[in-house]
Amino acid sequence: MAAKHLGATLFNVRQLRKRSLKSVADQAGISPAYLQKLERGEVKSPSPHILLALSEALDVPYDQLMELAGYLVPRSKSQDSTQPGVDVLAQALNSEELTEDELAALARFLAWYREDQQRQRSRGAGGA
Repeated sequence: MAAKHLGATLFNVRQLRKRSLKSVADQAGISPAYLQKLERGEVKSPSPHILLALSEALDVPYDQLMELAGYLVPRSKSQDSTQPGVDVLAQALNSEELTEDELAALARFLAWYREDQQRQRSRGAGGA
């Protein structure tokens, strides 16, 4: 199950960043075919060095990708206590209870919201 959530996350983040499969794969030093297998949940245990490269290519925290891949990630007390509302949201969004369709819908909404905010800022700057 972890591979599917990792894959859905990689796919959704890549889509949100408007990046092609090839551009992310090239930056991470892997083949586009391997990235596609990761996104489909076909790789059960991606290596930590691949996850590190993908975290840098997609600007996603490495520890989140490690957790999604099923690795144990130690947390310090300072990590547990900072921004509790954000942590709750992150846990909810990374929960195994969300389906791939729900994750995709959230990604589409966030992309729409960001574009809408950009349009509003553009209108505000042009009207001033």
